[in-house]
Amino acid sequence: MLENLQKSLTTALERFRGPRALSEKEVQEGLRDVRRALLEADVHFQVAKQFTEGVRDKLLGGERLKGVSGSQQAVHAFHQELVALMHSDEPALPKNPGHPMVLLMAGLQGAGKTTTAAKLALWLRKRQNRKVLLAACDLQRPAAVDQLVTLGRQLEIDVHAETPGERGVDPVSVARRALAKAKDGHYDAVIIDSAGRLHIDEELMGEIQAVCGAVKPDATYLVLDSMTGQDAVESARSFSEHLDLHGVILTKIDGDARGGAALSVRQVTGKPLAFLGTGETPADLEEFQAERVASRILDMGDVVGLVEKAQEAVDEEAQVEDYMRLMQGRFTMEDLLSQFKMMRKMGSMKKLLGMLPGAGKMSGLLDQVDDREFSRVEAIILSMTPKERLHPELIDGSRRKRISRGAGVEVADVNRLYKSYQQMQKQMKSMGKMLTGGRSKKRMLKQLNQKGRLPGMPGFPGLS
Repeated sequence: MLENLQKSLTTALERFRGPRALSEKEVQEGLRDVRRALLEADVHFQVAKQFTEGVRDKLLGGERLKGVSGSQQAVHAFHQELVALMHSDEPALPKNPGHPMVLLMAGLQGAGKTTTAAKLALWLRKRQNRKVLLAACDLQRPAAVDQLVTLGRQLEIDVHAETPGERGVDPVSVARRALAKAKDGHYDAVIIDSAGRLHIDEELMGEIQAVCGAVKPDATYLVLDSMTGQDAVESARSFSEHLDLHGVILTKIDGDARGGAALSVRQVTGKPLAFLGTGETPADLEEFQAERVASRILDMGDVVGLVEKAQEAVDEEAQVEDYMRLMQGRFTMEDLLSQFKMMRKMGSMKKLLGMLPGAGKMSGLLDQVDDREFSRVEAIILSMTPKERLHPELIDGSRRKRISRGAGVEVADVNRLYKSYQQMQKQMKSMGKMLTGGRSKKRMLKQLNQKGRLPGMPGFPGLS
């Protein structure tokens, strides 16, 4: 996420490295590189200027802390200013909404409104246990209604859709009927997908304003494509002049976006960022939090986000039992398969590794991470019989040949997996003896269930 902006800023930060306090000359020269990096990342020039001035004031005007290196002071100042640029006291969802809560999606064609509407519906159901109705009010794009219906079917979310072109089927009427259906059906929220255009015009704004007047949304979100850079910022400015926006949703933040829109939108339009689209799957939507995004930009990682993904994917009671077996050296291929399935729920491995501190320095290595490798390991384990998964020691030469044929891999791949499994089992058994120290299961469970701690799955060696 925001890899280009991350690389630009971390490279510029190298100018501030060193154990001693920074001189005024070093700060000024370093900030020139920072300003250049921000402009290259498509950050609005006024925002780049404001950011560097804020960092300079903190580094030169503030009190110098003893025992803190110049580089540490610089990172702290950068983080504070990034948070200040993006932070807003407005919550992602509206305060005191009606029932059902009405959310309207607006934006230009191609920004990802329809997909984002479905993602937001899924987010509301998973995070807040809300019953959501999607309303297909984009009647301009021929496939928009079908797309929303298909997404709703895949995610098991209800969709109110009508056939475009029929008598009485217009955006305002469809929105009204969808709201009535949501009230009658006791839905907690209705999300309205509106039409877009290739550019901003009076017809587009008039249609969205008419829908707003008909359903009186609790919040109107502007969906912007982050890959359009400054064009996204200018679109946000124009929309904010015509609509009472609650916030902005930036899509495709995981793509080749230079990241300028993420830093610029809040300052240029005065409208806060509410959500980020971080990938192509329906679960790839996250609530915007300035502190965490600032940490990601500065390559400090997002461990909190990583833990949240783990908590969503993990069946905690089953995971504790897995952990106990692992520490006792009783971990089977069946357990390993369940761990791979859990990791798949969390998302792609490259994305997960990218949330670790220092991931920016491993960008070349992360590019080599291939999730297909995990699919291959899964195929090998699934080609085993249930008895072989529970008792891998039974897997002899002839069984390995059969497993390799079933998985479509070489026998050497099966041998490599089995050898890695044996090494891991031996290591975990030794580690378990050191960690448990004779502690009872009851005491271990109490330790593992402490808030904020999850029984983890160590890295699996030998996957190459």
